[in-house]
Amino acid sequence: MKFPLVIALGVVLATGGCASTSKVMLGQARAPVDPASVQIYSTPPPGSVEIAQLEASSAVGFGTQGQTDAAVARLKREAAALGANGVILMGVGGGRSPVGMSVGAGSFGRHSGGGLSVGIPTEQKRAAGVAIWVPPGAGK
Repeated sequence: MKFPLVIALGVVLATGGCASTSKVMLGQARAPVDPASVQIYSTPPPGSVEIAQLEASSAVGFGTQGQTDAAVARLKREAAALGANGVILMGVGGGRSPVGMSVGAGSFGRHSGGGLSVGIPTEQKRAAGVAIWVPPGAGK
């Protein structure tokens, strides 16, 4: 295997990995809405109705703010698909991913002798929240 191919394979494994969402229905879903209209709340507004408990994770990366934003955006998209116009954000966190990026090089044969290996730990950001429907004018 050629050295550039090893690098490319490592990058694909490290950056293409494992974004996911999960949900537990708490109420009745509604007609889907535009994800851009979904608001983030820290506490439930008066009159809001719970639809589902959601958890979303970003793709594997290197612990950037972009990963946090991606996990929250996934929450909003999932909530919108259920007809929720709000999400009560319960928390955002990170953790080591089982996927890592490594690069290796070496030689084999009669004159083998050196090698190089680099491991880069990766993280995945997770966001948890409750999808809610907020009636027009509630909380104002």
